[in-house]
Amino acid sequence: MIKPDPALRQLFLDINRAKVRVWALTNAYRPSAYQHAERVLRILNLDDQVEGVIYCDYAKPNFVCKPELQFYLDAMEKANVQDPEKCFFVDDNQGNIDGARKLGWGRCVHFCESGLEAMEGGKIKKLGEAHAEGYVQGDTNVAVISNLQQLRDVWSDIFEK
Repeated sequence: MIKPDPALRQLFLDINRAKVRVWALTNAYRPSAYQHAERVLRILNLDDQVEGVIYCDYAKPNFVCKPELQFYLDAMEKANVQDPEKCFFVDDNQGNIDGARKLGWGRCVHFCESGLEAMEGGKIKKLGEAHAEGYVQGDTNVAVISNLQQLRDVWSDIFEK
């Protein structure tokens, strides 16, 4: 069950909005996606920290979603960003990170929560066991973290001191 996390809220509050803008991207469907994303952001007490939500429109015949390049291009257009190098991106799916990097999104973070347990194939598996923190081999623009607070180190230049 999700609930407000004061440390996560503080992380968002400490982002220097003169340097970056914060948007949420989801593969969920609109209108339910937007309502779901807004609801989740509201429950987390982060709804006032996000400028907008980018979602998939499954009602369109040729809809796009992450990791398709057009999804990221649409996100840039909606957020009024021209330079992909200026895009920062956090996702828990490596394929989505790869899609953003193909477009040239500047600084990406693969968020691999560790310590959580999930049932897989009838066996309990700890999430994040297979991922080492640091940077993706061969790409110093993709960091791997297990706790969102690590963004303060990875992107230290966008956080208030």
